[in-house]
Amino acid sequence: MWEAGRGVRTRPRFCFAFRARLRYKRRMTLPFSLFLALKYLKPKRTFLSVVTVISVLGVLLGVAVLVIVLSVMNGFDDMWRSKILNFNAHITITKFGGEIEDPADAMEKVLKVPGVIGAAPYVQGLVFLQFNNRIQTPLVRGIDPRYEPSVSRIPENMRFGTYTVADDQAVIGADLARRLGVRVGDKVLVHSPQSLTKPDELRLPEELKIAGIFEVGMWEFDSGFIITSLGKARELYGLSRGVHAIQVMTRDPDRASEIARRVETALGGEFEAQTWMDMNRQLFSALRVEKNMMFFLLIFITIVAAFGITNTLITVSIEKTHEIGLMKAVGVSSESIMDIFVWQGLIQGALGNVLGIGFGLFVLSNRNNLMHWLSNTFHWELFPKELYHLSEIPAKINRLDILGVACLVMVICTLAGKIPAWRAARLDPVPALRND
Repeated sequence: MWEAGRGVRTRPRFCFAFRARLRYKRRMTLPFSLFLALKYLKPKRTFLSVVTVISVLGVLLGVAVLVIVLSVMNGFDDMWRSKILNFNAHITITKFGGEIEDPADAMEKVLKVPGVIGAAPYVQGLVFLQFNNRIQTPLVRGIDPRYEPSVSRIPENMRFGTYTVADDQAVIGADLARRLGVRVGDKVLVHSPQSLTKPDELRLPEELKIAGIFEVGMWEFDSGFIITSLGKARELYGLSRGVHAIQVMTRDPDRASEIARRVETALGGEFEAQTWMDMNRQLFSALRVEKNMMFFLLIFITIVAAFGITNTLITVSIEKTHEIGLMKAVGVSSESIMDIFVWQGLIQGALGNVLGIGFGLFVLSNRNNLMHWLSNTFHWELFPKELYHLSEIPAKINRLDILGVACLVMVICTLAGKIPAWRAARLDPVPALRND
């Protein structure tokens, strides 16, 4: 055919369908719809290719942000769990209506329970702690140094001094010591609230010498506890031989609930065994709700990127209207036309998924270097040490979270190709060829 007014010979556009068929026959390894989808996605210096790249980048950023945020939330969950178990044992046993009068007998029964590796009694209560003119109201915990090493990791978290409670000595949390201005070797006065219950009886405060300062990294413990001997705590609370509770260490903290039920069976119905998860239910529930909410909010980034894919594919379907009409004229089914655009959405989603996961893992591996760079360059404190007690950003990569993100993003991106695919499949070949 000759172009009017120019004398230049042009190829009939209907040859596109035949040329596509010939090329496809040479590459029989791919479905015809996938072959054309890949052909349309070939990078060219056109506006269409730029839009395609932007769509993939949108998916990449959405996936990367989800991977980073979920991993950091998992890191915080793991960090708080570690800090709680650094101070408390896995199970705490109490008696309904009062103290455990014979802790030795109870501990003997508990240690016979399968899965239990340690047990130790303690007395715990609120006191008034005075140093010079400063007063704080922490909890005092009286321990038995013979059994405490089997359930406590505080000796591993001593910052100053030594871990000893013999001879009227005590160890104190770092934040509590800072508030009182106490150092190792100083003596503090401990006032028992029991003196307030008997106004006609005067009880003098106990004097304790600070032997060490511990820091487990959790504000509740570092600012709220002073640890002394079991005998001294009994004197403060008027106990002769009983204890308030028994701490139990298990072989596997994740199975603490199962072992707690065995402990209750071994001790009888008058005892209650609470796990570390029960005693910190609010904290872990808040972390779980926050993680779910962050996931729900951030998934909208991927949905916005999916609209970009939809917009790109609609542009492709409009640009290729004549070619779609030719393919339908030579017998290509509507289902195959739909598959072309579904494949395009799937491919763009897969590219964004793989690149986003890779970029997210790269950022996670360099998160602390990035945080220090931001702090030094822009003087931004992303995680103030005074608030979080963190020198680094915690992160824990969960494969199931990444797999869930990848699958959800693939579903969203595949659905993004349905609208342009449905539009392309509904084209009537006669108007499509006539309007070229």
